[in-house]
Amino acid sequence: MNIIGPDALVFGVDDLAACRQYLIDYGLAEAGDGRFEALDGTAVVLRAKDDPALPAGLGTASLLRETVYGVADAATLDLIEHELRRDRVVTRRDGVLRTVDDMGFALAFQVTVRRPLALPAETVNAPGAVPQRGANRLGLSPDMAARPRSLSHVVYFVPDAAKAEAFYARLGFVTTDRFTGTGPFMRPAGTLEHHTLFMIQTPPFMKGCEHFTFHMGGPTEVLLAGTRFVEKGYESFWGPGRHKFGSNWFWYFNSPLGCHVEYDADMDLHDAQWVPREAPANEDSSQLFLFKPTEKWFPSGPPPKH
Repeated sequence: MNIIGPDALVFGVDDLAACRQYLIDYGLAEAGDGRFEALDGTAVVLRAKDDPALPAGLGTASLLRETVYGVADAATLDLIEHELRRDRVVTRRDGVLRTVDDMGFALAFQVTVRRPLALPAETVNAPGAVPQRGANRLGLSPDMAARPRSLSHVVYFVPDAAKAEAFYARLGFVTTDRFTGTGPFMRPAGTLEHHTLFMIQTPPFMKGCEHFTFHMGGPTEVLLAGTRFVEKGYESFWGPGRHKFGSNWFWYFNSPLGCHVEYDADMDLHDAQWVPREAPANEDSSQLFLFKPTEKWFPSGPPPKH
């Protein structure tokens, strides 16, 4: 089943105005009708929490109401529908297939809306290698863009990680790596990215979205976008740093969407030759290094104490 990855995440929120401003400040473009898009058209969609058009909630504090997956073609939709109709209700209308997974998360599948991107990645100059930036080309400028490029992945809290993993395996997801006793990193057949879905086993009352993230153009964009976000008054939760599984750079922030929101960049790619790793979930396995942002200072001494 040629599922590419998440096209959109739909939230039913308490404060539409605060969430709207958050997503704009994060770097997404307002596209109308509550839709906020990255450069390739993947998006976060906001609705009022009591909007009757929304799928039912999870019965917890989570505000995530639907995960929309993009697929390669209508034939993939046919395969998904055939598989899931074996044991659950599936609807198909206007090219969108809808159902609920084994944990109660509402899912939708559609031919992907992703627009092809033709953008350069971050360049690096290093001794011993041909320069990627020639003479007089700057690696950083104060006004350089740092826009989210594509919806990367979503992380669920689930009460039964093994059962949840088995459901997504039916749809062609494979487990790339695993945290012992915690949950799997999974990717669908239509991508080589280390994961588009990670699930963490928790008590049932915590079920919901832990975080989602969009890919940036490189680590400098993660740090630049995160710094600008902090300067706008948003609270850093974890990072900046670099994960071990996936190798992606990260920076997480608190949000009014009832979950954390991350910037990430430079994720590993894996094919069928990859042998999944397994490790206990701890500081050593989740991050290879972690920075702690501080106030700007000039190297004549530490920042003044308040």
